[in-house]
Amino acid sequence: MKTPPGDDVSPVPLAEIVRYLDEYLRVRDVPDERNAVNGLQVENQGLVGGIVAAVDASQATIDGVIAEGPGRGGAAALLLVHHGLLWDGNLPLTGRRYRRVAALLEHDIPLYSAHIPLDLHPTVGNNVVLAERLGLAVEGWFGDYRGVAIGVWGHAPARLAPRDALLHEVNHALGTPTPGAGARLIAGGPERVSRVGVITGGAGNMIGAARDAGLDTFITGEGAHYTYFDAIEWGLNVIFAGHYATETLGVQALASHLAERFELDWEFHDHPTGL
Repeated sequence: MKTPPGDDVSPVPLAEIVRYLDEYLRVRDVPDERNAVNGLQVENQGLVGGIVAAVDASQATIDGVIAEGPGRGGAAALLLVHHGLLWDGNLPLTGRRYRRVAALLEHDIPLYSAHIPLDLHPTVGNNVVLAERLGLAVEGWFGDYRGVAIGVWGHAPARLAPRDALLHEVNHALGTPTPGAGARLIAGGPERVSRVGVITGGAGNMIGAARDAGLDTFITGEGAHYTYFDAIEWGLNVIFAGHYATETLGVQALASHLAERFELDWEFHDHPTGL
């Protein structure tokens, strides 16, 4: 971390940060997959010296936090992720799962995960932040996820009305390469776009919800093979910009917010999957 060990500023109690995050993200109220296990997944001895944000709680991410070393007051950084440790279910602590958990415990690194609560947050959420990066003023919500509207939509500004201009802006906002390896357009809708919706991650199955909301263009991370025909036959432009890439923004916005509130340094560790 940026603050050297031994700095005379005291670290922050982990419990204080967790209480704030639980309330700010509404982790007990927002519905999610059972294995998301939102909130504090691994605690430490009680102090936090900084924040490291990442999309996934992978071994590479954990090793990166260890390599950074401790932060304020010699305390470890809080690892703040979108995809936590427990997606594969209630399984024994063996193999790679053991190695991840053992590394966190050995280096006293706490881990906090927020999945859908981060996706749909109205200020630091993946969907809102990507819309803002694209210059879309959020005018409404759409897409039912377990009784909660998860997606946001707005009218494209004039400069992004050409479909290709919007595609280029998506790549620019996400820092993904173009042409060829960046966001992919399924050109099922009009060449000049108007009502554009955003649901990050693996929301290809929400194309029908975008249609029902009266949108002509839908931006998400990825979708199954059949979603090509959904887009073409329902008359929507669909931009698949990458599951990982579209979900890098919210966790950074959350880390920045948290760091400002608790006067901690923060960093983003980028481990792209290409998916």
